[in-house]
Amino acid sequence: MLQNFFSSIIDWILVSFNYNIIPIMFIAGAFLTIMTSLGAFIAIFSKNMPSWGINFSLSFAAGIMLVASFTSLILPSIEISSTFFPTATGIFLGIILMLIIDKSIPHEHLIKGYEGPPELKNKFKLAWLLVFAMIVHNFPEGLAVGSALAFDLKDGLITAVAIGIQDFPEGTVVALPLSVLQKSRLKPVLIGILSGFAEFITVIIGALFFKKFNFLLPYGLSLAGGAMLYVTIKELIPEIYKSEKNELIITAGFFLGFYTMLYLDSM
Repeated sequence: MLQNFFSSIIDWILVSFNYNIIPIMFIAGAFLTIMTSLGAFIAIFSKNMPSWGINFSLSFAAGIMLVASFTSLILPSIEISSTFFPTATGIFLGIILMLIIDKSIPHEHLIKGYEGPPELKNKFKLAWLLVFAMIVHNFPEGLAVGSALAFDLKDGLITAVAIGIQDFPEGTVVALPLSVLQKSRLKPVLIGILSGFAEFITVIIGALFFKKFNFLLPYGLSLAGGAMLYVTIKELIPEIYKSEKNELIITAGFFLGFYTMLYLDSM
């Protein structure tokens, strides 16, 4: 029944806007921004989040991103190109791009700690390092939705729904420690909106660029897939398992996200 509900909403959007990518990409980008902002909004009412809640939210996001990287990005790339080389190249470029961003932009992990140029470690407050971390993680998500829309509007909207669902707890995970560090409830919400807007921008860029340069779409899809795989394997999974606590909850969260994305993909 839930599947029929999501499918009917997506079909209604496609028909209402006559399968025009311009308004549809704005709707997809706005949805991601709203979901991230709503997640951050919880910081106004909550004083703290238990460690298992943070780990569960991150593992849920990892499950969604792992499936989405294949079903919405890498496999469609293979389908379009019908050869291995463009997809393999795109994945490699996505990994290299995220590696450069990861090493160049200073950011703070909730568990693993600081990551970035050593000379900048003491020049940024922890709060802003967490903000950079959120934006770094949101970049491949927005690009994934944008390139998926360029490939197929319905697949792109399904990807947007899945990414939006995991953006909600992701926004909460970042906003809550920010609210404690900043001693403020409003600022984390504004920062959550800002990070969501950054995701909105990458949706627009990805959709317009790969719609215009359609011959590059196999590379764009697999690049976004490679970037999401990098974030999932290099960032999220080590982060949530490093503490060696709540492993059962973490694994449950991962597979819940895994099945959620598979369920949405079956529409």
